[in-house]
This record gives sequence, C-alpha cells and structure tokens, in this order.
Amino acid sequence: MASTSQQSDMAPRLEKDAIGLAPVLFQSITHMAPAAAVAFSIIFAVTYAGGATPLAVVLALVACLFVAVSIGQLARHLPSAGGLYTYSARGLHPVAGFFVAWGFMLAEPLVAPLLYLIFGNVIAVFLQNHFNTPIWLWAPFAAAAGIGVWVLVYRGVRISTEAGVVLGAFEIVVFLALAITLIIAAGSHNTLSVFSPNTGNTNGWGSVFAGMVYTVLAFIGFEASVPLAEEAKDPRRTLPRAVVLSCVLIGVFYLICYYGAMVYFGPNMAADPKNGFFLFNGGDPWDGLAAKVWGPFSILVLLAIINSAFANSNAGANAATRVGYALGRVGILPRALANVHPRFKTPYIAVHTQGALGIAVALILGFALQGPLNAFALLGTIATIIIVFIYILTNLANLVFYMRERRDELNPILNVAVPILGILIFIPVLLAAFGVDFGGLGIAGLTAPANAAPWVVGAWFVFGLVVFVLYRVRAPGRIEETAKLFIEG
Repeated sequence: MASTSQQSDMAPRLEKDAIGLAPVLFQSITHMAPAAAVAFSIIFAVTYAGGATPLAVVLALVACLFVAVSIGQLARHLPSAGGLYTYSARGLHPVAGFFVAWGFMLAEPLVAPLLYLIFGNVIAVFLQNHFNTPIWLWAPFAAAAGIGVWVLVYRGVRISTEAGVVLGAFEIVVFLALAITLIIAAGSHNTLSVFSPNTGNTNGWGSVFAGMVYTVLAFIGFEASVPLAEEAKDPRRTLPRAVVLSCVLIGVFYLICYYGAMVYFGPNMAADPKNGFFLFNGGDPWDGLAAKVWGPFSILVLLAIINSAFANSNAGANAATRVGYALGRVGILPRALANVHPRFKTPYIAVHTQGALGIAVALILGFALQGPLNAFALLGTIATIIIVFIYILTNLANLVFYMRERRDELNPILNVAVPILGILIFIPVLLAAFGVDFGGLGIAGLTAPANAAPWVVGAWFVFGLVVFVLYRVRAPGRIEETAKLFIEG
C-alpha cells in the first residue's frame, strides 16, 4: 500500500510552467477590472474628493506601489500558490498567516460576484433605457456571467488567463482613447488644480482620504497573479515584474481617465449633490461623456465595461480558487478543495465551490439590498477593508523577513523605507472606512449600505478568533505545522 507521501506525489498537481509574463501580468490587470473600476469604483470617490479625485488616485497608486514592491521582494524567496498568506506566515508569524488566510477566505471570493452584479446591471440599465425592459433582468445576466466564468476557470489556467489578455487589452484601449479625447476637448480648462486637496470638496484632505477608500478599491487585484506562482514560468522573476507593472500601468491609466473626466466635466462641480459627476446622465456619467465627444461610438464604452466586468470576474475566480486550493492542501479549508482535475490540471472542487457560491451571493444580495449597485457598494467596501489590513501586514512582512532572515540582502530603501511608508499611507484609508475622524481632517463616515461593512468585517474576524482558539485548544501546534506545509508547498 502506498504511503501518504507517495500518494501525494502521485496525485495530480497544478500545471507547471503553464503561463509566461504576459498572461500573469494580465491576471493582475484584469483582476483590477480597469474599465469597471473607472466606471463603478472610483466614481464613488468623486462624491467625497470631488475635483481632487485625481489626487486620491495618485495617493492610492503610491500606497499600492509600496505593497507591490514588498510583494516583489517576498516573491523572490517565497513563490507559492498561498500568496500573501505565505508572506505573512513566514515573514511575521504563522498566527499572522492564519488571519491573513481568514481575511482572504471572505474577501477574495467576493470579487467575482461583485463583478457579476456590475455585468448584469450595465446590460439591464442599457436595455431599460433603449427598449423599456424590466430592470430585474440584471439577475439572469449576472448569472450568465457567473456560468461563463465557471466554465473558463474549470477548463484550465492557460485558456482563462489567455482570455484575460484579450479582454483586458480591449477595455484599456477604449477608456484610454476616451480619456485622451476628453483632455483634448477640455482645451483651456485643463488644470493642475485637480491635484490640490481642496478642489471641489468640503473638507480638503479629509475628503481626499474618504475618497481613497474607493480609489484603493480600484487597485485591489494587482497582487492577483501571486497565487499563480506554481503555474508560472520562472515565478521568482515573473511575479515581481507582473505585480509592480500591473500596479504602475493601471495606476497611470486611472489617473489619465479621471484627470480627463474632471477637467472636462468641471472639477468644482464634480461633487455637487444635485448636478455632480455621480448623477450626470442619469447616474451613468461615462456613457454620457462618451456620447458628448464620440456620438454613436459611445457604445464602445458600454462594451468595455461589460468586458471588464467579465474579465475581472474571471481573474477573481482564478485567484480565489488557487487560494482555496492552497488552503485546502494544508488543511485550513476542507482538503477536497485541493483535488486537481486529471485532465485540465485545475482545482476543480474549488472551482465548483467558487462558481456556485459566487452566483448565489450576487443574486441574493442584489435582491436583498434592492439593487445590484447597493450590493456592489457593500461587497466592495468589505473587500477594501480586509485587503488594506492584509496589505499592511504584507509591508510589515517585507520589513521583518529581511531583517530576521535575509540581513545580508537587506536594502534600506526596498526593505525598510518602502514598507514603513506603505503602512503609514494606508492608515487614513482605514480611518475613513470606519468613519473615524483624526486630527480634525473632517473625514466623514460612509453611507448605507457601505457603512455596514466594518461590522461585517469585525464579525468575520471575531468568528476567526473563535476558530483560532479552537485550533489552539484541540490541536496545539497545528497552525505552525500548517504554515510550514504551506511555505514548503
């Protein structure tokens, strides 16, 4: 009879060297959903930051770039499908890794349903405006997106990431072309005042930090290529490049888009509660701007957003299933999630679990909260709060890992200054998410239903603490053993 280790060696594994830099890069890019983020994430920032939204984008870019550098430094020595869990478990302590994994267990699976909601909403609103169809049609369209992603991810990482390259390129080209058109059309109204914290808002820096909750949301996913470490070619070089490049390239893309939108629309009017950017064209401002400067070709914007939502769902499902696979492999989640399909080399149990739950979450919350956009606001804010905490721990892991285990390689900029600054810049974002004013900045609390997100996150981590204590009582040392298995793969 074969031993456990022999059986493990004979079991199907993820496909090695399946994908190169371009697919890995676009795994991160499409996970960020550039067009959908421009149209549905950053737009919420405008209600707070107003005309200074481009400044909020710059600050989010800097903050996330610091995390990207930290990830790149850690990926050089710790390539694993466990991703950021591995970094915290090895760089800090297995307990930190446990709570990172616990956070990802809630945040990562929310990405796909969050975008199914956008996919369904965009199509339903378009059909209602032009053909007077019922708005509830968002639901079957959201379910259709979920089924399509389910099939792609099940068939294999190669086909799903290659699809991401094509889909990601299209949306970027369309929105970049629109932004450049808006900048040219703005003419003499082009201004650098959009980088001043007091432009078009009521609380200056307080408004900008509140807006950063949603500009950071737009960046979430630049690290999504990390769970593909065991399937990427030369992961110690490929992953750092993909993470940093995706963050910089899409950050510049966001900046160009919102600079163009603000200078064309008028930065001082952007946050107006009655005639502001958020409400322009019946709450669909990017389609309205495109109609003004492109006429009938504005249909490309609709197609880009739909494409973006689908591509991002695909990337999110890829990342979530790989994290589920890695957590199942070491026993944090049911070990069945680590089963790999003998033909497609995908974690098919994790894929089926993510596929079914993603569709269910999108439909249930969409109806329960009286619309897909309300569900999007809640899910997006939950994910942002959790991921910001994880980003802070990742920066800290970079610092501690190199000081404790790689002192001979320690770089005072990359391994000390970058992680410390990265931690500091995220603190105002967390304060804004929790509605905590600090230093008289005038940070306002979030509105419903997003203001329920801190309570959901808090409850989730209280539950996680209970699970952690049970592990300690019933299986002392299990978390440390699990972390070792995770790190060693």
